[in-house]
Amino acid sequence: QVQLVESGGGLVQSGGSLRLSCVASVRTFSPYAMAWFRQAAGKEREVVAATTWNVGITHYANFVKGRFTISRDNAKNTVYLQMNSLSPEDTAVYYCAAMTRIGRIGESAESRYDYWGQGTQDTVSS
Repeated sequence: QVQLVESGGGLVQSGGSLRLSCVASVRTFSPYAMAWFRQAAGKEREVVAATTWNVGITHYANFVKGRFTISRDNAKNTVYLQMNSLSPEDTAVYYCAAMTRIGRIGESAESRYDYWGQGTQDTVSS
């Protein structure tokens, strides 16, 4: 059973940066793609960024383009989300998710993802 564990969340001022990490708990991890989602209070969960695991093709939601960067370290079974120029609107619980079957990068349908992390709270103060 794959477990995804996020870390790196916290409290930051507007304009600041955070770097999230998501580690898979298994020795051999080779999903088709990984994604970061977020869910703000009272809102639906939305996809933020995604990357294929082997080739590194990326996808970003329009609202984070130019500010967030998704990357992965295959040797460490880890995917990262570097978040810059944060604003209070980025406050949310951030989740990583693994897609094991071939699909569309940046897929928003949660049912397409097979494993989820527990989430990490990111709060941006104004």
